[in-house]
Amino acid sequence: MKGIHIGEVLVEQGAITKEQLNEGLKQLKAETNDRRLAEVLTDLGYVTDRELMEVLGRSMGLEVIDLEFFHIDERAVEKIPKQLAIKYNIMAVSMEGSCLTVATADPLDLYALEDIRLVTNMRIQLILAERTQIRHAIELNYSGIDARAAARLASEHAVFSRTFAENLMVNSDEDQAPIVRLLNSLLLKGYNTNASDIHIEPYENETVVRMRRDGMLIPYMTLSPAIHQGIVARTKILAKMDIAEKRKSQDGHFKVTLDGREMNVRVSFVPTIYGEKGVLRFLTTNTPIDRSAAFGMSGDNYRKMKQLLRIPHGIIYFTGPTGSGKTTTLYSVLQYLSSRLVNIVTIEDPVERNLPKINQIQVNDRAGLNFQTGLRSILRQDPDIIMIGETRDPETAEISARAAITGHLVFSTLHTNDAASSVTRLMDMGIPAYLAAASIAGIVSQRLMRKVCPYCQEEYEARPEEVNILYGSPADPGEHVRLRRGKGCYLCNETGYKGRIAIHEILSVDTEMKRMISEGRNEEELKAYAVHRHGMTTLKEEAVKMVLAGITTLEEMERLIYTIDMDYFGEE
Repeated sequence: MKGIHIGEVLVEQGAITKEQLNEGLKQLKAETNDRRLAEVLTDLGYVTDRELMEVLGRSMGLEVIDLEFFHIDERAVEKIPKQLAIKYNIMAVSMEGSCLTVATADPLDLYALEDIRLVTNMRIQLILAERTQIRHAIELNYSGIDARAAARLASEHAVFSRTFAENLMVNSDEDQAPIVRLLNSLLLKGYNTNASDIHIEPYENETVVRMRRDGMLIPYMTLSPAIHQGIVARTKILAKMDIAEKRKSQDGHFKVTLDGREMNVRVSFVPTIYGEKGVLRFLTTNTPIDRSAAFGMSGDNYRKMKQLLRIPHGIIYFTGPTGSGKTTTLYSVLQYLSSRLVNIVTIEDPVERNLPKINQIQVNDRAGLNFQTGLRSILRQDPDIIMIGETRDPETAEISARAAITGHLVFSTLHTNDAASSVTRLMDMGIPAYLAAASIAGIVSQRLMRKVCPYCQEEYEARPEEVNILYGSPADPGEHVRLRRGKGCYLCNETGYKGRIAIHEILSVDTEMKRMISEGRNEEELKAYAVHRHGMTTLKEEAVKMVLAGITTLEEMERLIYTIDMDYFGEE
């Protein structure tokens, strides 16, 4: 019976009992799908993937590796077709001469090994890895290979016409068309590597594709300029844009399911001298959020945020530059509030994530539904809480403010440098000081800082000038401050950073601050009062804590929190 050998090994090594083996075999026999016994036993909870690998490694004298930290040779990956790798859950990881090293979770699957030998015509050396790790490695590595293969094929068939583009409908049978395969592969690669954006940039002799990971743009591939228009047209069709319009910028979004993954993508095209530059932003990613149970905030800021959420009416703004995680934090807050007996209505462009128990409205400019008209309609829907995706213009800002002073709790986002400067920004948009003072309940400013790569990090002693930057004064004699930095490895794309963490500053607006806003006090005075009266932790102070804790680096802090202050930087 299929898998009986691996079962006998597990019983012999004491990993499972004979009764558990029989139960696994019984379930395997009853199933109609093509699963292996090892998978059934792990799903039943009789043995973990790691325990399984360790038992097999001991009994068969095979090395057990952690595939997440293993440097995979792409030349080896290409030796095994993707369909075969998926079928047997097998991953080629390295090669030397005629020997191919293959990671597997089931070394007793002789049929798989024989198929691999026949296809590769190479000697196979086995190593063991957890099946979930192998599955993830297949997704990650083959998406890159598929993208390059699709790019080569598209270049060979670079003849492009509008008729061809128009035939590439979203649900058509054109999935094997070179341009379609290329775009699908780029989307899969971006999603699998936790990229936030894909940039498609036309130049005179090439089209460059770059992906933003952890806030930095990483070059990915170079394409022939002959296929650039095809990629643009395919993307525009998915996003329901006008493929004939090349003279002005266009924005849109689309949802697509690839390899079982639903992707929500925002699209922007702008004309450049060599063609249209496109940016595709993933609105939902599979990137884990640090401190997700606390809105991604530190303990003190989380407590301040919960206090703000007790306010029955007023506006709470979430501010920061593009890509700083504002919307993610805002969605976390809305999910928390949805447990209350309230009517929550949002208007967004686009709706980035579907939230249960929340009424979400999609802006549709063609139909005349913009933020202004949508907000007026929302006010007639008996809302308790309103979320406005972005405050972009004076009219939206004023309607939001008036909604806030008439008994509604309003949330919105702004593009500003810090919390206090948001007040100045609103006044620049034409909001009267008295209205801003009456409506604003709080402002949350946010940044995303790159974290030191945990796999290549090293500790070092801070230089005197670094200590001065962090503490605002030189170190005491004999004092040694230890910091962390990444050396760079393949797991972090040689950057020294992997993953990001949010930092916040929360400005609460009390009666005195309302008076200061109505009097037109400048942002420095507002910030000083918030720090003194409410103990507001500034973005700079939060960043310093992250550096001293070894979570990020001084260089990353200076990249995000830059101020012209000679005392801060010290003398040259």
